[in-house]
Amino acid sequence: MNTIKRTLGIIWLLLAFAAAYFCVFEFGLPKLFSDNQEDLVFGIIILFILTPLIVAGLGIFGYFAIKGEYDLEKM
Repeated sequence: MNTIKRTLGIIWLLLAFAAAYFCVFEFGLPKLFSDNQEDLVFGIIILFILTPLIVAGLGIFGYFAIKGEYDLEKM
């Protein structure tokens, strides 16, 4: 079970990198440089509020899973 948790930790880190890419380059920057006012607000929210929360959450969870913090022997 601990091997599965560590493998899933790697997957969480890969999801963090994928989320960072998509939030910045697919959702944030195109909306930020759009001429529409609603797109500008949405781009700012995506880039400066949601992207750090999503990436940090996935990254921290994956890091601790790889380090073995969720192993059954530690409990």
